[in-house]
Amino acid sequence: MGEAVTVVRYDPTWPDLYERERVLIARALGDLAVAIEHVGSTAVPELGAKPIIDITLGIHRLADGEKCIRPLEGLGYEYRGDGEIPGRHYFRKFTRGERTHHLNIVEHEGDFWARNILFRDYLREHPREAKRYYELKVRLAERFGTDRLGYTEAKTEFIESALAKASTAST
Repeated sequence: MGEAVTVVRYDPTWPDLYERERVLIARALGDLAVAIEHVGSTAVPELGAKPIIDITLGIHRLADGEKCIRPLEGLGYEYRGDGEIPGRHYFRKFTRGERTHHLNIVEHEGDFWARNILFRDYLREHPREAKRYYELKVRLAERFGTDRLGYTEAKTEFIESALAKASTAST
């Protein structure tokens, strides 16, 4: 049986946890890292989330991601290929047996990059939407239990709607 989806209240230490990790990643990868961003729900003030820091790292070409594997493994990251989502290199990190970080390496300014930043920024700018998203995630975590894929897929309609609103607002 898989690990349960757990959604917790916002933790004000999340930005600091991200920043510490960002520094380690930047040092390990040097010029390979074009940009590193804190994304996902832990990057949105007051938004509850799974207590896992989501990081998106932009590189010039997706093929350059292969050069990142060893340095990131040296930081404790486990490489998971594309994690069944083409267009990325996916890593996860565990601390004391708990999953603590997800890292996606993608082409900087590519579609994956842009969608992650747009969604994060939309939720940061619209606290009511962020609250609605949190409430949805709590309900879905209870409903799906250990079915992480089901949980993730059930959030898709909200995410796509938010991205559509954000795209309209930014044009």
